[in-house]
Amino acid sequence: MKHKVWLITGCSTGFGRELAIQVLNQGHMAVVGARKLKDVADIVSMHPEKAIAVQLDVTKKEEIKASVDMAVETFGTIDVLVNNAGIGYFGAIEESEEDEVRKMFEVNFFGLAALTREVLPVMRGNRRGHIINISSIGGFVGFPAVGFYNATKFAVAGYSEALAKEVEPLGIQVSVICPSGFRTDWAGRSANDSKIVIDDYKASAHLNQSTIRGYSGKQPGDPAKAAAAILEIAEMPKPPLYLFLGAGAYKGATHKIDWLSKDIEAWKKVTIGADHPAGT
Repeated sequence: MKHKVWLITGCSTGFGRELAIQVLNQGHMAVVGARKLKDVADIVSMHPEKAIAVQLDVTKKEEIKASVDMAVETFGTIDVLVNNAGIGYFGAIEESEEDEVRKMFEVNFFGLAALTREVLPVMRGNRRGHIINISSIGGFVGFPAVGFYNATKFAVAGYSEALAKEVEPLGIQVSVICPSGFRTDWAGRSANDSKIVIDDYKASAHLNQSTIRGYSGKQPGDPAKAAAAILEIAEMPKPPLYLFLGAGAYKGATHKIDWLSKDIEAWKKVTIGADHPAGT
């Protein structure tokens, strides 16, 4: 196994933290990103020759550039970029506050895209690399109470599919990770609630919000196993574009594919009939 240089965002908790630890334990080099350096100091202190901490708020362009520059100056390159930093937000679509929604898009989508743009010239120059974007089963299936969070992650999925087709001829791979419920802090302090409450959404959005909040810390997903799965695909010559993690993700994805396929076939005549007649 060739040791690689990883740049990982959002390493203070959850997937990012566990992944950084496992990457370093396997002998790779890691640029460990977090908004506060003190939150990842312990990770770096265990591997001082292979790890550096960078202050990286993905909504700040100067920190993005400084982090990529430091990675290249220290280790010479970046082989794997993991866009893990993200936040959640709870509220029915109608309840959701615009400033909170825009903040979430800045972190979950625009920050991811900005960091990727900064790393791509390095990978293009090497004619190799792997961009791993942490999405969610909520980036493949929409759920009540997290509609705008879904929107950020659907955006990541569409962006990643297009990017994969653009960079594959350059030797660069792209993967989208779609976990279901894992024992991270996503449903804890990382996700705000809307201050607007409309009673008509009690049976849909509010019920699902309560369910998700209620099992925070008790989800079936194991972040250590998720990190191991990400490390596994990073070693593959042809990694999957989509990797679903957790039984809930498998169930949600297969259920959507099933009903979507049925809808497509049921409306096949209308769909094809929307074209001009052949030869005209």
